[in-house]
Amino acid sequence: MPSLPVLVDAPAKLARVVCVANQKGGVGKTTTAINVATALVAVGQKVLLIDLDPQGNACTGLGIPHSKRGVGTYDVILGATPISEAVIATEIPGLDVVPSTVDLAGAELDLVTMDRRVQRLRDALAPIIERYDHILIDCPPSLGLLTVNAMVAADALLVPLQCEFYALEGLSHLLKTIERVKSSLNPKLEIQGVVLTMFDKRNNLSGQVAADVRGHLGDKVYNTVIPRNVRISEAPSFGKPALLYDHTCSGSQAYIDLAREILRRERSLQAA
Repeated sequence: MPSLPVLVDAPAKLARVVCVANQKGGVGKTTTAINVATALVAVGQKVLLIDLDPQGNACTGLGIPHSKRGVGTYDVILGATPISEAVIATEIPGLDVVPSTVDLAGAELDLVTMDRRVQRLRDALAPIIERYDHILIDCPPSLGLLTVNAMVAADALLVPLQCEFYALEGLSHLLKTIERVKSSLNPKLEIQGVVLTMFDKRNNLSGQVAADVRGHLGDKVYNTVIPRNVRISEAPSFGKPALLYDHTCSGSQAYIDLAREILRRERSLQAA
């Protein structure tokens, strides 16, 4: 594996669960999940990425073929398989993944009649949560039972937000769901941060949306902005995170900066 740049000294073990969520598709959610995971590994963190999206794009972006996705998040959530048996080591040392399989598309219907239907992922994670410093959950583009399971299991949310006209409208629905989960199912849940993605500095609308989001959410919005970048778009077709495909491109550098910012915020929370 190509060497990754050193970001900052790794913090003490956190065992922190973060779900990467936005009910709108095409906002860079999976791209953010796999590149943040890779950047955290670069500082010596042990990371587990859970692919909770039936499309399985996180696995594709990490070069995991369908033939190796025999047991996955569907089996784990339904209780058919312990999560330890579903974990796959990726080609990136320190980064493991629990894959998604096509069966996950039917999980929403299966969960409806099950006991503890929104706590099943949290229950499944309990035996392995201390093995990792970070657990990232790549959620599907919806606010259904899979995403709610992720929110119940998580300490915090990382919300990728595309710099486009309807960004704030979609965000308002997500914020309402977060408040419902926090009030009735997971009181510790918080928004770790909102990251602006697909920012085009040549487009006035991108700047306007970024200003509006910062005006509404203040310091919840990360200072780091992820630009539109061809190399980021190309990387999944090669089965690599952008940080390995081309760690010198502007998109990779932005994700490195985002990882730095995430770690700084987590250190501040620990010190508080």
